[in-house]
Amino acid sequence: MVTRAVITLPAAIRAGEAFEVRATVAHSMETGYRSSDEGDRLARDLVRRFECRLDGELVFAADLFAAISANPYLAFWLRADKSGELSFLWRGDNGFEHRETRPLNLA
Repeated sequence: MVTRAVITLPAAIRAGEAFEVRATVAHSMETGYRSSDEGDRLARDLVRRFECRLDGELVFAADLFAAISANPYLAFWLRADKSGELSFLWRGDNGFEHRETRPLNLA
């Protein structure tokens, strides 16, 4: 299965100033409460955890639950003093794991 993630960072980021990070991942987020057309219960398949790290240091994390919609979207603010690498991790049921990295270049 190919997973698609979209991560949006500002075009210009200044050292020491807060900036918004937006991230979404393509995932159906099946709650396990619905039934198929045949009446069989659909297996739960959720993204359970999102993490963002700057050069390996955890800077943002969220635990997700069944009330989160498909293709979960998160937006949060960060402040950095130096350039580095942002890494993003989505982890969920049934062994789901998706990683992305983005360079963080400060002006």
